[in-house]
Amino acid sequence: MNCNVPSLLARLKRQLAPGELRLDPETRDAHSGDKWFAAHLPDAVALPRSVQSVSRTLRFAFEHRLPVTARGAGYGYVGGCVPSRGGIALSLARINRIKEINAGDFVAVVQPGVITATLQDSVEKLGLYYPPDPASRADCSLGGNIATNAGGPRCLKYGVTRDYVLGLEVVLADGAVVRLGGRTHKNKTGFDLHRLFVGSEGMLGVVTEATLKLIPLPPYRACLGVGFDSMSAATHAIREIFATGFLPSALELADEFTLAAAYKRTGSPLLAGCKAHIIVELDGQERSVRAEIAQLEKVIRSAKPTAVRRGLGSESCEKFWQLRREFSYALRDTGLTKLNEDIVVPRGRLDELFKFTARLQRKHKMPVACFGHAGDGNIHVNVMVDRTKPGEVRREDKILDELFRGVLALDGAITGEHGIGLAKKPWWPLAAAPQSQTLHQMVKKALDPRGILNPGKFLG
Repeated sequence: MNCNVPSLLARLKRQLAPGELRLDPETRDAHSGDKWFAAHLPDAVALPRSVQSVSRTLRFAFEHRLPVTARGAGYGYVGGCVPSRGGIALSLARINRIKEINAGDFVAVVQPGVITATLQDSVEKLGLYYPPDPASRADCSLGGNIATNAGGPRCLKYGVTRDYVLGLEVVLADGAVVRLGGRTHKNKTGFDLHRLFVGSEGMLGVVTEATLKLIPLPPYRACLGVGFDSMSAATHAIREIFATGFLPSALELADEFTLAAAYKRTGSPLLAGCKAHIIVELDGQERSVRAEIAQLEKVIRSAKPTAVRRGLGSESCEKFWQLRREFSYALRDTGLTKLNEDIVVPRGRLDELFKFTARLQRKHKMPVACFGHAGDGNIHVNVMVDRTKPGEVRREDKILDELFRGVLALDGAITGEHGIGLAKKPWWPLAAAPQSQTLHQMVKKALDPRGILNPGKFLG
């Protein structure tokens, strides 16, 4: 720690309310990392209860050039909220009110610490819908979702977090508080500046309030769980679904390794003997959904699946999705370390992606488990590593490098919903053209001229 930092933090603590700046080792350790494999102790943890406290903290940090790393619930997968340069870890967990749900305007006004599932449950009781559904929605916060532009299975039909952000209150690096956007569903007053902060990974400002778009809750759901004897048969069925004019609310795909692990964990007959499996869901009015799911089943059966099971209504559909939520845990049950890479390829290149990952697996003799959002090409490629073996870390770096280079060669992207963080920082120069990198740096310099916000990530 810089010799001046303890005295500076003591001064800041006196400027904040009691309990809003913590220096004890336990709190610092609890705010040192996320779900990725890196951590770094901050020098202090700020736990503000208001936008005024956030502003005061940032203004002080800006004046004294103290690093500030904002964090939500800590459920990221790329080390995005690791305070890699020390300084202050700024937690938004206590700023956690749903300030308004307006059924007439179809908006919700929320603070960043609100848990995603809490908002969804609250609006659905009123017949409204907030679709973005990251897998960790029961634990992750809306502020974190905004910082990473989180997605989920339903983004196929409904879009990702940025499609629901109408307005933001943001505290800039120097402590200034700005309000951007608004609460109307259309707004072309100047630049879409509020969207600049969506997906910015805490490097441009700190979100302290969000106005989110809501839509009517679809009254009925139905889904199909379909097994196949090959991945090529499954991807053929996916092409047929779209070719016949269906736009599912969600369309998920899993490979043989994932399914074997999930069957071992759950014993579910839905997965028995499958070499590939899809879950496809439709939603809307009950009569039309019932008719469409029957028609969709006929389309899928033309691809010669090994098994088709139907779920009608929310309760039946949730049984399929609960099984889907077990996939990640099942891979952890193998005892191997799961490196979850949320790559994306154009939807039409899924076949090429799976052939490529199969080649990687054979070449490196390391399991590669794939599952995820097939409807939009966002497949979670999990490199399964035995870190008890000598030299395995070097091998995993090599396979990840080949994976990302191969995905980019398919016109894909190295991250669809987790962000760059620390985990993908080495591949940022490959993923972004020089002109794009320069533009990123220009925006960063304009909004954070002293480089205090989330330093050490892909913008330095």
